Amino acid sequence: MHKLTFPVSRYALSALALAMLVSCGKTEMPTPTAQVSAAAQTPQQAMPSPAGKTVVYQMFTRLFGNSNSANQPWGSIEQNGVGKFNDINDAALAGIKELGVSHVWYTGVLHHALIRDYSAYGISNDDPDVVKGRAGSPYAVKDYYSVNPDLAVDPAKRLEEFQALINRTHQHGLKVIIDIVPNHVARHYQSLDKPAGVEDFGASDDTSVEYKRDNNFYYVVGQPFQVPVAQNGYQPLGGEAHPLADGQFAENPAKWTGNGSRLAQPDFNDWYETVKINYGVKPDGSYDFDRLPANYADKSVAEHFAFWQGKSVPNSWLKFRDIAYYWLEKGVDGFRFDMAEMVPVEFWSFLNSSIKQKNPDAFLLAEVYNPALYRDYLHQGKMDYLYDKVEMYDSLKLIMQGKGSTDRIAQVQQGMADIESHMLHFLENHDEQRIASPEFAGDANKAKPAMVVSTLISSSPTMLYFGQEVGEAGALDSGFGDPSRTSIFDYAGVPAHQAWLNNGKYDGGLLTKEQQQLRQFYRVLLNLSASEAVFKGQYQPLHQLNKSTAGYTDKSYAFVRFDSKDKVVVVSNFDAEASQRYELQLPAELVQQWQLNQGEHQAKDLLGGADSVLKVEQGKTSLKVELPPLGSAVYKF
Repeated sequence: MHKLTFPVSRYALSALALAMLVSCGKTEMPTPTAQVSAAAQTPQQAMPSPAGKTVVYQMFTRLFGNSNSANQPWGSIEQNGVGKFNDINDAALAGIKELGVSHVWYTGVLHHALIRDYSAYGISNDDPDVVKGRAGSPYAVKDYYSVNPDLAVDPAKRLEEFQALINRTHQHGLKVIIDIVPNHVARHYQSLDKPAGVEDFGASDDTSVEYKRDNNFYYVVGQPFQVPVAQNGYQPLGGEAHPLADGQFAENPAKWTGNGSRLAQPDFNDWYETVKINYGVKPDGSYDFDRLPANYADKSVAEHFAFWQGKSVPNSWLKFRDIAYYWLEKGVDGFRFDMAEMVPVEFWSFLNSSIKQKNPDAFLLAEVYNPALYRDYLHQGKMDYLYDKVEMYDSLKLIMQGKGSTDRIAQVQQGMADIESHMLHFLENHDEQRIASPEFAGDANKAKPAMVVSTLISSSPTMLYFGQEVGEAGALDSGFGDPSRTSIFDYAGVPAHQAWLNNGKYDGGLLTKEQQQLRQFYRVLLNLSASEAVFKGQYQPLHQLNKSTAGYTDKSYAFVRFDSKDKVVVVSNFDAEASQRYELQLPAELVQQWQLNQGEHQAKDLLGGADSVLKVEQGKTSLKVELPPLGSAVYKF
């Protein structure tokens, strides 16, 4: 979610936040009234499911269509440009689709706090003292019922322009995901486009008390908010004069900050641009709602939905349920839930079962970083998918950097065996460093073996971050935050991606030969995962068996994927300098299970490399493997 300041850990949570993480109970819900329109549902129903795995393309919407390459630190829209909804045209969507993508996560769509004057459209100005960057953090949402006016050609018609993008995306056979940020909202929340009868967050709060169950916020009673003391020479807008940049922000009483800080003056490293939502967790960490019985981990979504009928739940729960319904009605196919572990599991049971009543195929992805909570949020909270960040991503990152052994991959996959289909894999997203950045690996090609393993080792979805497929290095100093991550706070261009964008042609006309080859690698691999049903089948590691095989090193990794029809052997070489040659051994029991006949079996490399031969001899089965540095093969036989 990266609403953090410079190098601060996002895992430094308050005591209350930590208390919230262990919640695994239930809540209640009145019968919903919103209905999903037939028009919104029609495109979704017309989309066939891929034979293979789901592929998500994360697009940072503000940056995607921007052709401006000025890239001035702290630059304005006029200086640095901004991508619009309308820039994501048929050519752009066709280019995304050809990567094997099934879902597009439009990141940063909701109207969040930003520094630009839209008062002519009735939008209040935001204060630079409580906004990170000039373009603002997409995770400081100001209006849940509207979209970012920066992204519209005509800000007065911003919702219509986003609706047109939803429809356009569906016409290309792609589904739409947007963010919901349940843990916090912008310090200055003000919804102009909310439906009749909907109240803003906090509108009916009793601010005379720190906590009340149906308050939307927590309060520091009797103390006004104070802007944090800046660190590292930071100045809002890089020091540019602004009428509201005076070190003051009117909020009395102060509200608790998004990461759980209870101070009227939060620390500069806190998420001070946001305020924490109250879900009925008391300041002492106890719960003000019905708990979810433990046996509901084994119950269906429908049973979870039934549990909440007729029960009283905190007001914030209802607000977010209605927000989700609103976007479902507009044709959104799913949600990525920011920092889900900071919100009680009971709320997720309530919300996700409600969403699934409206759209049983809704794609629900959550950001959860504590492995001890994974199963609670999947089984009790009814998430479809969680980030596999702390286990698979972190392990692959160390291997790409030359700091880790491939032994760790087998350990991670074994530990996730019962939930592997729910653990979304990625190598980049808006929070993480770009692989090509010097701070990460310094070379986009070092992602190739990791991407093969990440994409094909599990039956779970794979996510690709825009620009990753052409080796974007994230090297720009855009203003707020440090290079190595593409800025999510400021107006910028994305150089490698702009080479594919090619001034709006989306034809890769400015890509170098190496970038073209990299994009082709991603295109082949992701289409393979999306089209071959075998990658939804069974997994068996070959790593331990082959550790003593001559030529197989701690920079090698091999495994098989198989189903009743197909058998695939995947091999990868993480060594950036040396080729690998070895006779890969397969276990006798697996060969017996596959009922392979004695003799030679042709093995075709689905990645386009040289084919090989699998030899089945009495008591021994081996596959000849030859891989160049950073090479992989996917042998099907």
